[in-house]
Amino acid sequence: MGRADYSYRNDPAVPAFADDRPLIVFDGECVFCAGWVKFALKHDRRQRYRFLAAQTPLGQALYRHYGLDNRDYETNIFIDGGRAFFKSDGSIRMVAGLGFPYSLVRLFRLLPRRAADGLYEFIARNRLKIAGRQSCMVPTPEQRGRFIA
Repeated sequence: MGRADYSYRNDPAVPAFADDRPLIVFDGECVFCAGWVKFALKHDRRQRYRFLAAQTPLGQALYRHYGLDNRDYETNIFIDGGRAFFKSDGSIRMVAGLGFPYSLVRLFRLLPRRAADGLYEFIARNRLKIAGRQSCMVPTPEQRGRFIA
C-alpha cells in the first residue's frame, strides 16, 4: 500500500478530484461507517474534511489504486496531503485532525501498530454484524458541499 504522495494523480484509472483538503473514503452502506462520517461532520468545526463513499466510481478507483478490495471495504482511506493512510493510522489521524480534545487520540500511536491494526481489523470485519447495512448515506443539503460525488 506504500505509494508516493499524490500517486493517484498519475493513475489514468483514477478520475481527477479536488485534493486540496483531507479526504475520507468510507463504506457508504455501513451504518457504523456512516456514523463515523456524521461524527466527523459534527466535530470538524473548520470544515477541513471532504467525504467520498467507497461505492462511487472514484471511491472504487482509489481502492484499486491502493491495492484494496473494491467490493469489501474493510478499511477507510484517509488521504491528506496526497498521502493515503489506512486502518488505525488513518482513523487516529482523522480524529486527531478534529482538534482538541480529539487530538488526544494521538496517544493511541503509542500502541504497537500490530495491536492497533488488529483491533481495527476486528471491528472492520464485524462492523456489519455490529451496526448493519443501510442504503448509501445521503448528506443533508448543508453537508452536500463537503462530499465528492
